Amino acid sequence: MNITINGQSKKCPFPATILDVAKETGINIPTLCYLKEVNEIGECNVCVAEANGELVTACTYKVTDGMKILTNTQRVRDARRHALEKIMSAHRGNCLNCVRNLKCELQTLSAEFSIKDLAPAQDYQQPQVNCKTKSLTHDNSKCIKCRRCTAVCEQTQGIAISDESINLPCNSNACVNCGQCVIACPTAALTETSDTAKVYAALADKSKYVVAITAPAVRVALGECFGSDFGTNVEGKMVAALRALGFAKVFDVPVGADFTIMEESAEFINRLQTGENLPLFTSCCSSWVSYCEEFYPEFVQNLSSCKSPQMMLGSLLKAYYAQKIGIAPKDLYVVSVMPCIAKKEEIRHPHSQAVSGINDIDVVITTRELAGMIKAHGISFNNLPGEKFDPALGISTGAGYIFGTSGGVMEAALRTVVETVTGESLGRLQLTELRGMQGIKEAEYNLGGRKVRVAVVSGLKNAGQLLDSIKSGAKKYDMVEVMASPGGCIGGGGQPIHSGLRDVSALRSTALYHGATDSRPVHKSHESPIVKELYANVIGEPGGETAHRWLHTTYRVKSI
Repeated sequence: MNITINGQSKKCPFPATILDVAKETGINIPTLCYLKEVNEIGECNVCVAEANGELVTACTYKVTDGMKILTNTQRVRDARRHALEKIMSAHRGNCLNCVRNLKCELQTLSAEFSIKDLAPAQDYQQPQVNCKTKSLTHDNSKCIKCRRCTAVCEQTQGIAISDESINLPCNSNACVNCGQCVIACPTAALTETSDTAKVYAALADKSKYVVAITAPAVRVALGECFGSDFGTNVEGKMVAALRALGFAKVFDVPVGADFTIMEESAEFINRLQTGENLPLFTSCCSSWVSYCEEFYPEFVQNLSSCKSPQMMLGSLLKAYYAQKIGIAPKDLYVVSVMPCIAKKEEIRHPHSQAVSGINDIDVVITTRELAGMIKAHGISFNNLPGEKFDPALGISTGAGYIFGTSGGVMEAALRTVVETVTGESLGRLQLTELRGMQGIKEAEYNLGGRKVRVAVVSGLKNAGQLLDSIKSGAKKYDMVEVMASPGGCIGGGGQPIHSGLRDVSALRSTALYHGATDSRPVHKSHESPIVKELYANVIGEPGGETAHRWLHTTYRVKSI
């Protein structure tokens, strides 16, 4: 099609929206409710443009041959300003005290249009928190009715919670706390439930020995909160910042992932031999486990009984490390820094208990919460030196390091499974076919003369499709890795908010793979010195009695 946009002649494909054409031409049209291929409803009216003299919403209006488009006339600017003023009039505007201050899309647009001194409606002067769980808080006084949250819940996660009267995900029993709605929200209507006050209280309590543990995905996203480019690995600065906050020790969750691999590999080999409960589904992602329990209860028996890496590390710290350093497990306070808000729910499950009968993890904060703590303490993050993790249980392997990205768990597990079954060392085994941001990936391997079929899935809508294909018999696998967030933990609901204009998850994933290769001399979990030592002297065989008491869990079928 031949069209004219702001006086420029342009050829464009069919079909296309005005917004698509403007982006290709380098013309910025502001949007608020729009999420590409997820929420294209023209609800906010901020993206209006003129098409052949008519005001239309650019995100929904299709281009036709010969169309004349204007995006920056006075009429257009006035219409956008009016739309923003209407939204602002019903929005509680306590921007200075808001957790999304300077990261709020509505605030940014209001500043660009110089909207000032617009008093909110009286009904919106106070917070209207109509939902608060351990993971999510919904404040309706901040909601602008853009429906991005419900669109992501339906289109990306396939949970399809009703959006009648803007019933948000956390209002439903079906919510699995993946937090994708929080990432999608343009304001602070949806946020993680903050636990930083608990951390401050613990750090001030002289009777507690407070340690921090951090997930692999945190280190490749935290820097974004301090101006670093996407995919920058700030592991050393992160460790230094945690020490500056007052933590006695800083440990690496990928160490727990190495133990997860040992247990999960033994479990998988046993299931292959017996043929029972195949395929084996990974259980590292607590949102996925909740999704399986609620929507596909017939597959609960297929879930690996292994605890997630954060829970395994917490259990080992409480059951082993506390005794090693001579303190009571109840006095060892473990703060876990996670990219996912569902981990706040996971630590409170009745089965999440260490051998000592207390919680494996005491509190979880997100990547965003950690960034807020660092800023509140006046720590100059970018000027911090690079520091190393404390080796409570040794240093993690490259296998544990890649758990934070889609395909990482499967690749790490197969490295150990293959060498355990064949008895052969395969060097730096890299299964690149399992890598990448595709929603569903499949592969087949020869394992000691047997064909083993595996799949890697991220995003719960994709998981649902795969489970349906297994139920129908259309697909057959031996092992399946599932992560609730698109791209894996790197795209978790507790990660820094971004515009979505770049493939951020791919950049973070690449940084993890580089870090696993560059900073970890040991490539496989079963070759870790601390893994060998603890199994030989403390735990016994993988899958044994002590291993099951410390490192395994149970699940329950829920009703929605």
